[in-house]
Formats: sequence, structure tokens, C-alpha cells
Amino acid sequence: MIKLNPCQIPEFVNAASKCEFDVDVSYNRVTIDAKSILGVFGLDFRSPLKVSYIGYNQDFEKFLTDHIA
Repeated sequence: MIKLNPCQIPEFVNAASKCEFDVDVSYNRVTIDAKSILGVFGLDFRSPLKVSYIGYNQDFEKFLTDHIA
């Protein structure tokens, strides 16, 4: 679970795009491809977002750690 504000979305999408595996972000029952900037901007940022993936990327892990909700 991470907490983002709209200014952090480009950095999040950039970090997710560098991953060689699928990354999804969800809120309630809506799941979006984390590599889609338009999709991620459509989420509600007032609540924590769930990030789901299977794989490892050190830079992406650091980004997530820095934004834990």
C-alpha cells in the first residue's frame, strides 16, 4: 500500500515502466496498469493505493519503500 499525490504520479509511472514485469495499482475494485499515466491519474489519491506485481526491481522497490502508506 502506498500513498501518492498527483505530483508524484509521473515518477511512479516512470519507475513502474522500468520493470520487466507487470505492475498493477488498485483502489477498491478498480485495477489499472501502473505503466499507464492516464490510468493512474484516474485513481482516487485520497486513500492508499495497492500495488501488485511479481518480480524484483531495486529502483522500484526503493520508490515503494519511500511512499509506504
